Amino acid sequence: MDSDPTPLLTRIAEALERLAPPARAAVSFERARLFRHDPQTGAFHAAPNYPLALDTLVGVDRQKARFVENLERFARGLPYNHALLWGVRGTGKSSLAKAAFMAVSDAAPALKLVEVDRDQVTGLPALFDGLRGRDERFVVLCDDLSFEEGAAAAKALKSALEGGVSGPPANVLFVATSNRRHLMPRGHQEDRGLVAAAEDAEEEVSVSDRFGLWIGFPPMDQATYLAAVNAYAVRFDLKVPELERRALQWSQLRGARSGRVAWQFIRDLAGELGKPLPL
Repeated sequence: MDSDPTPLLTRIAEALERLAPPARAAVSFERARLFRHDPQTGAFHAAPNYPLALDTLVGVDRQKARFVENLERFARGLPYNHALLWGVRGTGKSSLAKAAFMAVSDAAPALKLVEVDRDQVTGLPALFDGLRGRDERFVVLCDDLSFEEGAAAAKALKSALEGGVSGPPANVLFVATSNRRHLMPRGHQEDRGLVAAAEDAEEEVSVSDRFGLWIGFPPMDQATYLAAVNAYAVRFDLKVPELERRALQWSQLRGARSGRVAWQFIRDLAGELGKPLPL
């Protein structure tokens, strides 16, 4: 008489359960406004609110107005454009994106920001598909974007922005910051033959064309740099003699004038005076 196969089948079923990937829990975006995405697990990790107020960003009034206008349209369900914020380092591109989001989301609780690493661009199509159709509206932010991986990353981003046969998700606004207008890394064409490099360059430039809104951030002149320093000093009540002279000396030591250098000077000054700052 045949033996009972039930124990064997039970062991096989248990082994298959151990091998199967764990089921992903339903995602809830109610606990925060800012999140970081992990493409390996699909998890969204809540992040603290960005503390720098939008009105503290000085010298970028034109950029601020244009970006906020586009973001408010998106939050209201009106037509909008994906945005590329490009320009020299330290000019406030990332700070503007996050501070503007915080300002607009105060009146739009369904608005969420999801930050992704630039090394995870190839995972954007899957991320966009996962966000598609949800009640929330998502700003997906990629800071310091460039195509170090070449055309493969460029194709993935283009696929995410185009959305395939179903089209791009209407509840996702993609925002990228970059030091390069066309997102191409230095020395890229030295790595491959001329024909292949030209094809990669065409692929990458075609991605930057998918951004309907380009906002440039030029270098900061001395007057704008000092205006930023004075605005920060007034806002955080930092009073010292010869503030501007000290700020200029600080910029000379750094070899640059930018919003980031102004903020670093203010942080140093606040530490010297024993006063806390939001960042």
